[in-house]
Amino acid sequence: METKDKSIHDEKNIFSRIMIKLSGEALLGKKEFGIDSEIVDKITYDIVSLSKTKTEICIVVGGGNIFRGVAGVSQGIERGTADSMGMLATVINAMAIQNSIERLGVASRVLSAVPMQTVCEPFIRRRAVRHLEKKRIVIFAGGTGNPYFTTDTAAALRAAEMNCTVLMKGTQVDGVYTSDPNKNNDAKRYDNITYSKVLSDNLGIMDASAISLARDNNIPVVVFSINEKNALSSIINGEGVKTIISN
Repeated sequence: METKDKSIHDEKNIFSRIMIKLSGEALLGKKEFGIDSEIVDKITYDIVSLSKTKTEICIVVGGGNIFRGVAGVSQGIERGTADSMGMLATVINAMAIQNSIERLGVASRVLSAVPMQTVCEPFIRRRAVRHLEKKRIVIFAGGTGNPYFTTDTAAALRAAEMNCTVLMKGTQVDGVYTSDPNKNNDAKRYDNITYSKVLSDNLGIMDASAISLARDNNIPVVVFSINEKNALSSIINGEGVKTIISN
C-alpha cells in the first residue's frame, strides 16, 4: 500500500496555483499522428475535477504529436521556421484541450504567445492572472513566442510569471530515472532529486533552461505519468508515483 508523501505536502497551499506541462505526445494515445480525443478527454476530466477544488490551474502543451521543430530541421527546414511551425501545432492542441474542458462545463481560455486573435487571446500576463482569479483554466499556447526555446522552457517561464507554486510535468514515465527506463531495465527512479543533480547528470526529463528557470524561481517540479487514471488528483492528495525536483 502506498503511503502519503509529505515532502511537498507539509507546506500549506503548495497546490494553490499549479502549472501543468503536457507533451504533445501525451495526446497521441495509440495513434502515430494527431490527437486521440479519448485520451484528451481522460486527461481533461482529471484536470476539471481538480479545478473544482481551491486549486487554480495553468496548462502549457507541446506540439510534438503534430510537428516538432527539431524534426523539421532534420528535414532541411530552417530552424526559425521549423520552430514557428511547432508553435502553431501547440495552438491546435491547446484548442482541443479547451474544447474538451468546456464540454465538461468549466470555463477556460487559450492565450497564445503568437498573436492570432481570431482563434484565441494574445498572451498578456495581467489578463492571464485575472482569468485564474476568476477560476478559469488558462492554457498557454505558442511556446514562448520565440524560436530556439522548448515548451518545457515556456512552462517554467509561465509558471514564474503566474507565480505558480509548483510545476507538474506529465510524461510517459512515472518520474525521473537514472537512465531511460524504456531502454534500460536497471534504471532506478528517484523519489526526490535536486535541480543541480538533474542538470549535472544530464537526465533529460526537461531541458536545462527549464530546470534552471524553476530552480532560480524556487518552483518545485513534480514529474509523473500522465497515463495513470486520476494521476493529478492522486499527486495532489500526496499519493501516486512521482519524482519531486527541488532544492
